[in-house]
Amino acid sequence: MKTKNIFLTLLVVVFLFSCNKKDDENLDLVTVATPEFVSKSEFRKMVDIVAPQPIKQAGKIYAYGDYIFVNDVHKGVHILDNTDPKQPKAIKYIVIPGNEDISIKNDYLYADSATDLVVFNISDINNVMEVARLQDVFQVYNFRIPEEAVATDYEDFNWGTDILIGWKLEQRPREEVEQNIWIDRAVFDTAVMAASAESSVGTGGSLARFQIVDNYLYTVESHEMTIFNISNLSEPNKTSTFYAGNNIETLFQAEGYLYVGSTDGMYIYDLVDAENPTKLSEFIHWTGCDPVVVDGDYAYLTIRGGNNCGEQESVLEVIDVSDKTDPTLAERYALDNPYGLGVKGNMLFVCDGTSGLKLFNRNTPVDLNLVRTIADVQATDVIPLENSLIMIGDNTLYQYKYMEDNISFLSSFSLN
Repeated sequence: MKTKNIFLTLLVVVFLFSCNKKDDENLDLVTVATPEFVSKSEFRKMVDIVAPQPIKQAGKIYAYGDYIFVNDVHKGVHILDNTDPKQPKAIKYIVIPGNEDISIKNDYLYADSATDLVVFNISDINNVMEVARLQDVFQVYNFRIPEEAVATDYEDFNWGTDILIGWKLEQRPREEVEQNIWIDRAVFDTAVMAASAESSVGTGGSLARFQIVDNYLYTVESHEMTIFNISNLSEPNKTSTFYAGNNIETLFQAEGYLYVGSTDGMYIYDLVDAENPTKLSEFIHWTGCDPVVVDGDYAYLTIRGGNNCGEQESVLEVIDVSDKTDPTLAERYALDNPYGLGVKGNMLFVCDGTSGLKLFNRNTPVDLNLVRTIADVQATDVIPLENSLIMIGDNTLYQYKYMEDNISFLSSFSLN
């Protein structure tokens, strides 16, 4: 009997040990992201013009004539007919894998597609046509790792011949990950390395990385600026690529200058030599996500903390740029979770994420007075047009009519 009891006790111990071990293994699983990819040759066949589609993840917005273009992050561009801002209509979807930004001049749309620049003729919006593709003009393209991933496994990914188009998430034992898989998140998150007459130019939001100035298209990647001569709109030529700053996120142009927003600060370039911009100065702040807009002698930039950008505080900074060689901080205002922003007359519109759209009256360019918060929306970016304000947030496009020191609602359009 005693022997039998000992045997049963051992069985229970073994069983409990096995369960605990199994539970420990389950508790010690981590999320690993594996690249989904296709060959470059296959990737370049994926562009298509199709009927309107539900959006997956709304990105940047762009306005041109009576149309609004909404980026579907890394997938393409949705076209809305905005002839009646109270009732916008989705009319086309351009499938552009690896797309984040566009710019338009005289009915020619320029879009990034991972490593390539693709050109479309949109003069007939019902018959959009791809007319040119410049291959491998971008050395870096953005494709952020999912936030929930703690590691990546890109062992099967060929940097020279493949293009990343997405991520597959799976659970793996931590021990295996630590032994065999590593990630430099700071590097991989920001970049994946890859082997005249009067004109009509559209308007992008403050999160844009493309800007057209006269006959040139200026683009920024995580560390580089690439310039294209678009004198011949259907056949652009790459003129140069150079190091332009660290962890670049946005690009804004005003009165012959380029303002580059990075996670470290703001860089100012002059365009005296259009093909060779000269860096005049840099304004350094603590690390944080940083779009910038400029009006006259003042730049307004938001710094968003509490994320991968590296800082906890979120603020709006007003920078005196009257001396382009020596920008100085003029004032700072606390915010909650800021993204894009825009200026119209004496009003400054700031997208404060889940805290909504905030309207500041500019008593002076530096003295800002918060006059209204539209709190029932999630605000990501705005474009102050001549007669209306358009805003994107949470896969919804909002439009407002200007009033004195205020705005009134015109419409909301769900992109889902």
